[in-house]
Amino acid sequence: MALIDLRSDTLSKPTPEMLQSILTAALGDDSRDGDPTVLELEAEAARMLGKDAAVLTVSGSMSNTVALRTLCEPGAAAIVEESAHLYGMEFSAVASACGLLVLPVKGIDGVPDMDGVRRAIRKAATMFPATGVLCLEDTHNAAGGTVLTPEQIGELAAVAHDAGLPVHLDGARLFNASVALGVDVRDLARPADSVSVCLSKGLSAPVGSLLAGSQALVERARKVRNSLGGAMRQAGIIAAPGLVALRTMVTRLAEDHENARYLARVMTGIPGLRVDLATVQTNIVNLDVSGLGIDAATFAAHLVDRGVRAVPKIGTSVRFVTYRNITRADVEQAAVAVQQLVADHPWSAGVAVTGN
Repeated sequence: MALIDLRSDTLSKPTPEMLQSILTAALGDDSRDGDPTVLELEAEAARMLGKDAAVLTVSGSMSNTVALRTLCEPGAAAIVEESAHLYGMEFSAVASACGLLVLPVKGIDGVPDMDGVRRAIRKAATMFPATGVLCLEDTHNAAGGTVLTPEQIGELAAVAHDAGLPVHLDGARLFNASVALGVDVRDLARPADSVSVCLSKGLSAPVGSLLAGSQALVERARKVRNSLGGAMRQAGIIAAPGLVALRTMVTRLAEDHENARYLARVMTGIPGLRVDLATVQTNIVNLDVSGLGIDAATFAAHLVDRGVRAVPKIGTSVRFVTYRNITRADVEQAAVAVQQLVADHPWSAGVAVTGN
């Protein structure tokens, strides 16, 4: 039986058109005269995001690291929502590669508290030797794929800008937010000084991320990227499927969102399980299994035996993510597997472990 892998949309496979584009891509040296396909991708991304320019990197983590290195000097403060991806899941690059101290701010569904941001900005302005940065995340991974609206981003960015702080938008799944809200992605990116977007999640490209901003920022960011080992040669083989992703994969993200909502609705109706349906806004579902008296790792381990893979988080939360290669039939089968697992409660034969 083939496993239904719902761990992450990073598992999405490139389309046949993407694979074909690799074979026919015009190539050059990205770090010398420029790879023509990379240049085309960067121009297309900048146009879509409403920015002057963009630079290709190998990953979202690299885009975020390059952005912070470009916007700030070591010793500054990065103000982030307390469960932000670049704070907790990017291998401490904000400290080790950027030399920044993080000021975490409490948030609700990934939206940082405005008063908390103001307090952090005051601290950044008085206690640190260099100008800091406000980092926002849309969609918000840890909160379950929740979205920040253009109004929320604009209000938070205005507070930072009034204090002289730049704003970086970690938009790894920004196109998911755009589709979910029914707004132009430019409206989400506009208030930010820099914005990163991933090609290799819901958009299904095999690799790649882009960092966009003003022409001056991107010129500086390109040098920073190269200093981190990000200079590439015939990178058109990365850029070509990225172009296909931007041009053909955005609108279909709505299908992933609907599949996630279907799965969430079924699971929240199962005794012992809970999903906050208000947070299922895009393609991520966080399932709380505390009502079963077990932890997330126990639940996920037994679910694999039923043919479904999900990510056990700390405590009692299990994450499911939908993407292009996950069909409605797959989601329906996964829902049945969860129902049967809870009904059989195989963990009762051993010692139940409760999460903290």
